[in-house]
Amino acid sequence: MTTLKTERLILRPWTQADFEPFAAMSADPAVMEHFPSTLDRAASDNVASILKSDLDIMGYGFWALEVPGVAPFIGFAGIRPVTFEAPFVPAPPAIIVEIGWRLATAHWGKGYATEAARAALAHGFGALGLPEIVSFTTTTNLKSQAVMQRLGMTHDEAGDFDHPSLPDGHRLKRHVLYRIKE
Repeated sequence: MTTLKTERLILRPWTQADFEPFAAMSADPAVMEHFPSTLDRAASDNVASILKSDLDIMGYGFWALEVPGVAPFIGFAGIRPVTFEAPFVPAPPAIIVEIGWRLATAHWGKGYATEAARAALAHGFGALGLPEIVSFTTTTNLKSQAVMQRLGMTHDEAGDFDHPSLPDGHRLKRHVLYRIKE
C-alpha cells in the first residue's frame, strides 16, 4: 500500500477512524458547495469505503490526508481513474486519470491541497508512468481552478463538458477541464 509524504503532509490509506471526520466534512455546506448536495452519514461512509477500496485494489487513489502533530485527518487528495462517460474519456481499455482533493474548511488557505496534489502528480507521472492527468470542477469553483493552475495544469476549453450525472438545467452541470502532461 502506497503512502506519500510531503514536507507537511502524509497521504495515506484510509482507516475506519477517518470515516467520522469525513462524514462531518461531507455534511458541511461550505465543503460541498460545488457538489450536488451534502452527504448524510450512510452516503459519506459509502464514499469513504469506495476510496479506501480503490487504494486497497489499485495501490493509488484518493488518499486520506494527515498533518502530523496537527490533525490526523483533514480530507483527501490523490489520483484515480475517471469512472463516468465524457467526451474527454477514451474508450476502454484506455483510462484517463483525474487528480482531485477535498479538505475540511479549517484547513483551507494553507496550501495543503496544492502540496498534496503535487505529491500525487509526482507519483502518477513517476511510479505509475501516466502520460497525462486531468482535473475538472464546476465553472463556479474558482478555488479548485486556482489549485489546478498552481499545479501547472492548462485549461482545455474545448474539453469543457456537461457532467453526465447531473440533470439538464442543474446549476453545477457545466464543468471545466484542466490537463497536465508529464
